Amino acid sequence: MPPARATGPCLRRVQRLEADGVIRGYRAVIDAAAVGRSFEVLIDLTLASQDAETVERFERFERFEQTLAPAEEVLELRRLFGSPDCFVRVAVGDLAVYETFLGTRVMTIPRVKNVTSYFTMKTVKPAS
Repeated sequence: MPPARATGPCLRRVQRLEADGVIRGYRAVIDAAAVGRSFEVLIDLTLASQDAETVERFERFERFEQTLAPAEEVLELRRLFGSPDCFVRVAVGDLAVYETFLGTRVMTIPRVKNVTSYFTMKTVKPAS
């Protein structure tokens, strides 16, 4: 067993990395099935138009981020360059719950032209 003092420099390095923002946090890895969220869906959203007014209204006035980001079903939310315009990763209990989420949260966002859902068959390499 190494001497107790050997952990001192290592701990100080970790603390310095945390203070410098290199280590941004720690996380728990949750078993999705254990919490009833093993049905994962990837969603692509495309806006009705790419003009500046549509994009600004979508982001600012329609409060896209405020609509989806707080939803407990949403694991990941990204605005993208190119097509599609947005990527959403959600985890729910089953298809019926997803259908409700889609109808009450996603399909109610103005200025969205197209919604494409991809159902995960198998996770080959999970996000780290």
